[in-house]
Amino acid sequence: MNLNELLAQAEARLDAANLAYGHGTTNAHDEAAWLVLWRLGLPLDADLDALAERAVTDDESRAVNELIERRINTREPAAYLTGEAWLQGVPFHVDRRTIVPRSFIAELIADGSIDPWLSDATRDVLDLCTGNGSLAVLAAMAWPEVRVTGADLSADALAVARINVDRHGLQDRIALVPSDGLAACPGPWDLILCNPPYVNAQSMAALPAEYRAEPELALAGGDDGMDFVRALLRDAPRCLRAQGVLVLEIGNERSFFEAAFPQLNPVWMSTSAGDDQVLLLTREMIMGDAR
Repeated sequence: MNLNELLAQAEARLDAANLAYGHGTTNAHDEAAWLVLWRLGLPLDADLDALAERAVTDDESRAVNELIERRINTREPAAYLTGEAWLQGVPFHVDRRTIVPRSFIAELIADGSIDPWLSDATRDVLDLCTGNGSLAVLAAMAWPEVRVTGADLSADALAVARINVDRHGLQDRIALVPSDGLAACPGPWDLILCNPPYVNAQSMAALPAEYRAEPELALAGGDDGMDFVRALLRDAPRCLRAQGVLVLEIGNERSFFEAAFPQLNPVWMSTSAGDDQVLLLTREMIMGDAR
C-alpha cells in the first residue's frame, strides 16, 4: 500500500461514518489527511501529490487504522486525538479541558483588519474567554509592542493556555488571570478580544457529538445565546479606555444579537465565514446604547 491508497481508504471510512467537522477541517478528505500525516509523523503541510507513492508499512497502516477507528467510535474532534490544533499557521496544544480553537477573530488579527481601529497608543489588550490562549498568543505575535492578558473562568482552560504561552516563549508578554467575565479584569483596556459562549439553548440541544465533547461552559450562552454578551456590554465601558475597542465573535447568532441589542450599530467584520460572525464596537458605540 502507498500513502495515496491509505489516504483514500481513511477518507472513505470517515465519510461513511457521517461525522461532524468544523474543528480544523470541514470535510472527510481534509480530516483524513490530517490524521494520516500526523500518525505517520509527516508535516501537516506536506505535498500529498509528492508523497502519493510513498510506501506504507504494515505497522504504519495499522496505526493509522486504529486512529481512524478511534475518531469514528469516540466522535471526538481530531484535535483531541492529536493533542494539537493550528490557527493561522500557528500550532497550539489542545485537550478536552478547553474547546478546540477556531475563532474567526484569528483571521482579523492576521490580516490586519483590526489595525485601523488601533493607534500608536494601544498598549493593553485583553483576550476574554481565552480558552487555550490561542488568540492571546496571536495578538502578542501580531502586535509586539502591546501587553496581553488572557482571562477565563475555567482554571482548566487557563492551565492549557499556560502550556501554549510557554510553548511560544511569551511568558513576559502574556499574563493569564482567572476571571468571571470582566470581574477581575478592570483594565483599562485599549482592545478587548472576546470569543464567548454564545450558542443558544435550542442549538446546544442539537449539537453533534463532536461539539458535545467540548466543555459546555465555553459554548452555552443561555436561551438566546446572549447571556455572557449582556454582562460584557454592561461592564465593558468602564473597562475600556476612551478610544477602546471591543471585537466580539457571535457565530451564527446575529439575529439574537440584534434582537437583544436593537440600538447598537456595530461594525461587522469580514471573515472567511461571511460578514455576520464577528462585530466591532467602540466604547463610544456601547456608551451611546447605554444613553
